[in-house]
Amino acid sequence: IQLQASGGGLVQAGGSLRLSCAASGRTFSRYLMGWFRQAPGKEREFVAAISWSGGITYYVDSVKGRFTISRDNAKNTVYLQMNSLKPEDTAVYYCAADVDGSRWSSIAEYDYWGQGTLVTVSS
Repeated sequence: IQLQASGGGLVQAGGSLRLSCAASGRTFSRYLMGWFRQAPGKEREFVAAISWSGGITYYVDSVKGRFTISRDNAKNTVYLQMNSLKPEDTAVYYCAADVDGSRWSSIAEYDYWGQGTLVTVSS
């Protein structure tokens, strides 16, 4: 599976962005999908994940109530709707795919990664 993330950009604090991650290759619906981010000078961290059918989602506490992960298996795409953005959300955001989905927040669990898209939130 190949992943292509898009939708990043510059936004003011309090604004919104929607990231997309388009998948090609193998059957998209067989993969647990996740979003991660890496801020300058920091380690990559988990943001959100969504189950194969889209019925179950999981978020890091810092984005709960502000971010929403969703997927459209017919379009082979996973989304991350980001509202009420804060300067501390500034990072490169990566989408990732996991075959067996045993540890949703673990970077090591994911098998395939997109190239990342930069989100910059100004204060």
